[in-house]
Amino acid sequence: MPRAAPGLRVVVNERDELGNDLVPDFLTSVRDGGFYGWPYSYFGQHVDTRVKPQHPARVAQAVAPDYALGAHVAPLGLVSAKGNTLGQPFASGMFIGEHGSWNRRPHSGYKVVFVPFKDGQPTGAPVDVLTG
Repeated sequence: MPRAAPGLRVVVNERDELGNDLVPDFLTSVRDGGFYGWPYSYFGQHVDTRVKPQHPARVAQAVAPDYALGAHVAPLGLVSAKGNTLGQPFASGMFIGEHGSWNRRPHSGYKVVFVPFKDGQPTGAPVDVLTG
């Protein structure tokens, strides 16, 4: 399995038209040579049956993301919490801007959240920072 690059993380808008609660957009580390499923699978090794031809060997290599943000929140950017002045609850983690999506009812996203980290990994529920 390819190793994660130290500290290099991304947010990903996953695919649409699989329902209100699929597929979760995500935050993940970037791995050298990592394959993240497109177009054969989503969120790791979940096969997208709409794709023809199927490619089971590639799906078997798909890396599962580190952290689900929720379906159709459409994350557009992230920034490390390192060095911020917001105090201990926001000392370790990532701030993520969520654009929101046309493809979910009820709508979700449309805010900035904080994803807490412990020992360098995302953990716990996201915390709303800016809403409305």
